[in-house]
Amino acid sequence: MEKNTKKVIQSETFKQKRREIYNYGSDAFGEFLADLFFERLKKILLELEYQYDLHPECKHLPTKGKIYRNIIFGKYLVIYRITIERVEILTLVHSSRSVKKIKATRSIKIV
Repeated sequence: MEKNTKKVIQSETFKQKRREIYNYGSDAFGEFLADLFFERLKKILLELEYQYDLHPECKHLPTKGKIYRNIIFGKYLVIYRITIERVEILTLVHSSRSVKKIKATRSIKIV
């Protein structure tokens, strides 16, 4: 039985947020723990290639096709969008952020 796989693409917004969180974590908790945190994140993102439909629809970004999904990762939400040919990782948001900030995720474009 062959699994459906999709290419995973990261937005520039996601990459920027990831760097900011890494730098904060490195300063606050040390480089070792920041590296450990991001190794776990990397593993989860690699699994998205074939487990993109495993995670729930983002309740702040509802659509009929349930294309906006989120992964709860500690105190963060990884928000991604499923398209016909790929999975687009849009942003990494602290769970305490306002719903308005989360809704702005819809406007993130990936070239």
